[in-house]
Amino acid sequence: MELTIEQLTRAFEQQGYIADQETVVTAYLALTLQKPLLVEGPPGVGKTEIAKVLANIFDTELIRLQCYEGLDENKALYEWNYQKQLIKIQLSQVNREGECQTVEEGLFSAEYLLERPLLKAIRAEKRPVLLIDEIDKVDQEFEAFLFEILSDFQVSIPEWGTLKARHIPVVVLTSNGERELSDGLKRRCVYLYLDFPTPEKELRIITAKVPGIGRRLSLEVAKAVGYIRDKLELRKKPSIAETLDWARALVSLDADRLTPETVNLTLNIIFKNKDDIDSFRQNLGPQELVGFLNGTSGIATGGRG
Repeated sequence: MELTIEQLTRAFEQQGYIADQETVVTAYLALTLQKPLLVEGPPGVGKTEIAKVLANIFDTELIRLQCYEGLDENKALYEWNYQKQLIKIQLSQVNREGECQTVEEGLFSAEYLLERPLLKAIRAEKRPVLLIDEIDKVDQEFEAFLFEILSDFQVSIPEWGTLKARHIPVVVLTSNGERELSDGLKRRCVYLYLDFPTPEKELRIITAKVPGIGRRLSLEVAKAVGYIRDKLELRKKPSIAETLDWARALVSLDADRLTPETVNLTLNIIFKNKDDIDSFRQNLGPQELVGFLNGTSGIATGGRG
């Protein structure tokens, strides 16, 4: 199904994904050109969610390859079911009369093939969304292995030959920027960089994702998280997921605004390690954060009550 930019924008909105024009247009171009979409940015800014949203938009299967150090072709593409093959060999060594017979020719048939994500995407009956998540965690040799798939959407199996994709999948690759990706990989993709959202955009996300939250609290949460990211040097900056968890936690505590007490009680929702909690308390603190929220700088606070 071909979508216009306007239709794709509405589809993202219907899925609850708050996307700016650059994100929608880049996704549109990747779909139109049938090229992989490479989404790079810090953890927790919505990179993986783009693939999930596209799978929902096109009502198709999301096939996910989670990358990690040491990932090889067998785990990504296919493996032969060696145990099942061995059993077949043992059973076929002697026929009913006790005479030796050769192993059946179909030992490398589909019956013994274990599909991994890449082959599953190539052989899918309906155009799938293939998510190659955190590609920066694998080595350059694995990147080179991906070139054939990302360029020609085909894979080579020695026992079978070359298999071309039944339908060119929608491919989304994500990277946290832990290492520089190869030029060969980048050439094959349409590139999108996602950064942490502005307070205005994060406010829209909170409003869309946290039912029952008041206007004042949603404004203050968005403003506070943006200030924390900008003000502090942290091991892990709060992601959008942590923002939403914080907002939901505050709603569950019946908070209608941020106070030094509520901030102090919920730090473990925003931060995920002791060093960052200590850094917040030493270099900013709940009192100063709430003081900033009560000031006049930052995003507009119209409608606060």
